[in-house]
This record gives sequence, structure tokens and C-alpha cells, in this order.
Amino acid sequence: MEKLTPKQIVRELDRYIIGQHNAKKAVAVALRNRYRRSQLPPDVREEITPKNIIMQGPTGVGKTEIARRLAKLVKAPFVKVEATKYTEVGYVGRDVESMIRDLAEASVRMVRDEMMKDVEIKAKANVYAQLFKAVFPLRKSVYADKSDDEIKEIVKKELESGALDNLTIEIELPEGNKPQQLMPGGVEINIGDIMGGILPKRKKLKKVTVARAYSVLMESEAERLIDQDNVNAEAIRRAENEGIIFIDEMDKIAGKGAGNGPDVSREGVQRDILPIVEGCTVNTKYGQIKTDYILFIAAGAFHISSVSDLIPELQGRFPINVKLDSLTENDFVEILTKTDNAILRQYEQLLKVDKVLLEFTDEAIREIASVAAAENENSENIGARRLHTIMESLLDDISYNAGNLDSEVTVRIDKNYVLEHLDKTIKTLNLRKYVL
Repeated sequence: MEKLTPKQIVRELDRYIIGQHNAKKAVAVALRNRYRRSQLPPDVREEITPKNIIMQGPTGVGKTEIARRLAKLVKAPFVKVEATKYTEVGYVGRDVESMIRDLAEASVRMVRDEMMKDVEIKAKANVYAQLFKAVFPLRKSVYADKSDDEIKEIVKKELESGALDNLTIEIELPEGNKPQQLMPGGVEINIGDIMGGILPKRKKLKKVTVARAYSVLMESEAERLIDQDNVNAEAIRRAENEGIIFIDEMDKIAGKGAGNGPDVSREGVQRDILPIVEGCTVNTKYGQIKTDYILFIAAGAFHISSVSDLIPELQGRFPINVKLDSLTENDFVEILTKTDNAILRQYEQLLKVDKVLLEFTDEAIREIASVAAAENENSENIGARRLHTIMESLLDDISYNAGNLDSEVTVRIDKNYVLEHLDKTIKTLNLRKYVL
């Protein structure tokens, strides 16, 4: 994190998200402030809390993607939740503390994966030793004319090269503890978690392929080599100091009216979220997590309601308010071509699997962007997601007929092709101009 200045963070986000400079700038500064805080003396550090952010903008303009890419950039624990899934205490549904438990799970999974990579070499040696015992008798009959030492060398090379991945063997594998659903709300708990891992893992003789056995044994062996207490401690530390929680659909709980029906607990949900954002301690199965230094990023369209409709206390915990712009035709052109995960590149790679090589002319790309912008303007504005709808319609025939080719075929998509295949969409757009 210390190597990334706010400008560098924005440049990294520019690789995946077009426009929205103000939002990128806000999250970049918030992220850099975390590093600045970590360099301060402990007594000063405790007094500085993150400046949480509210993003306002229509769907599909990059709110979630900015937060997700930001977390991925610095390898921070990250969860995305929807405010509408939570209910006030006393109602049936999820309580707001579950977002912290979700963050703890994400953090533990991240730390465990990292620690498993650290012990991968040792675990791999142990796993190959177990596989060798199961494979050697089978291969001995194949190489009956060779000595045991020669066969051992051959088998080791075959295992390491993957030549035996599809060979079926009989081997003892650990049985995973099956989660049991104990509550009507769908909460699942693992018996192994309840017993604190004191129960030994049972093993069962199974017939599986070498590849499957390798996968199961690697996971089991890596878990055995890492210290779960260290995993939990590091995961809690990361969740507390580096965690990012993205609360979407915040505008849906911003209504002031309290009446009968599903809206009755809107303000109650806000009041339940308030202590989480302000800073409290939440119990998880991995230990207690303080939420004081978690970065919260809220988002919503705020078409009907506004940020001022949130309760004042909650507004005060989100001091940074940024507005994201609706996407223009030029934005769509850049989304189609310039980002690292550009949509056109995705479709080109997908169809290349079936020996179809797509070529898009500049005029075709501009026409696709134009249709997307017009469609968003004349019907529901769904942002960049509109491009997926249009691309699926445009390439429907090609995608359906691909797969039966003996050699590669190049398909050139020009403006005429776009006009012809999106003819119905364009006519509908023109007709809407005259419908009152």
C-alpha cells in the first residue's frame, strides 16, 4: 500500500473503469489515508478513523467495480452487501452484524490461501509420497521388465508431469464435515467448528482419479501444516484495519415515512447500521472484531430519495459524498475498447475458442455505443450493462452457429452489419420519439 500514491491508485482504476474521476479520487485518498495512519504513533493512530464514502449514481456506472477493484488492488478483505437484505431487530431476516461476520469469513479465506501457498512445497512433497504408495503397485505391472528403482523414478516423473491424472486409484481420503442447517433463516454451522477442531478427521477408502486425490490431499495437508490460530489472529487484524465493506442500495432504506408493509423498518435498519459504522465490537466465530477502522463505502441511485433522507446520525458517518455521471456515447466506446477487460475483447476470446475470429471496425463500435446510449436515454438507464444486452443481440447468430467449424473463419463486423442485426432495436428507439 505504501508504494501507491493516490494518483497511482487512480491510474490503476482507470485500467478497468472509464470516467468517474471524482469517485476514484475519493477512494484513492481514503486508501492512502490508511497508510498514513499506519505510520503514526499508536496514541495518535487510535484517534483517526476512516472517512466513509457515499456514492450517488445510476446503476451500471461503476460504483461496485470501483470498490471491488480498490480492494483487489491492495489485497484487502472485501464484502459487498445490499442494505435491503437487512431488517430491524425484531423482524425476521438478517441482522446488520452479519456483514461483519461475512467480512471475517472473507479475511480468513484470504489469509488461509496465502499461508497455504507458503507451505505448498512441503505439502506437495507429502502428497506425492501418499500418491506414490497408491500408484506404484499399479504401474509395477506395466513396467514388469524394469527394476523397482527404475519404476520408482518413472512413477515420480509421471506424477509430477500429470501423465497419471486420469488414472483411477484406491486411496484413503479425509472426509469433509458436512454443514448442517440448524436455523430457519438458512444459517449453516459446521460440527467441526463447534468442537473447535478437536475431533480427528475421519478417513475413508475411496476410488478416485489421481487428479482428484491430489486436490483433496493438498487441501488437507496444507491445512494440517498451517496454524489455524495464527490464521484467525491475522485475519481479524486485517479485517479490523484493512477491511472494506460496500453497502449497496442504500437509497432503498432512505425513505422517511413509517407505515404498514415492507417499509416499516427502513429507519430501524439505518439505526442498526449506525453503531456498526460508528464503531463497535462484533462477535464472530473467529473472535471479536472492532469496526472502528473498517472503511465503509455506501452506494445508491438516489433517484426517488436523497442522501438527506437518511437519518442525520448516519449521514454524519459518511462525510464524503461523490456523484457518478451517467455514461455517454464516448464512454461506451472506451468501455468497449480501452479497458483491460474490454467487452469486445471478451467476446473475441470467447468465440476464438470455436475458431471464429471477430474483427470490429471503428464505425461499428461507434454505432454500438450510439445505440446503447440512446437505449439508456429512452428506456431504463442501466449503464454499461446495456452493452452486454446489445452485444448478445448483435452476435446471437454467430454464437449459435459457431462450434462446427473445421478451420478458423474471420467475421468482420462493420456498421452495416450492426445496423442490419440491431434493426429492430433501432426502429423501436425511433418509434419512442413519437410516443407520448
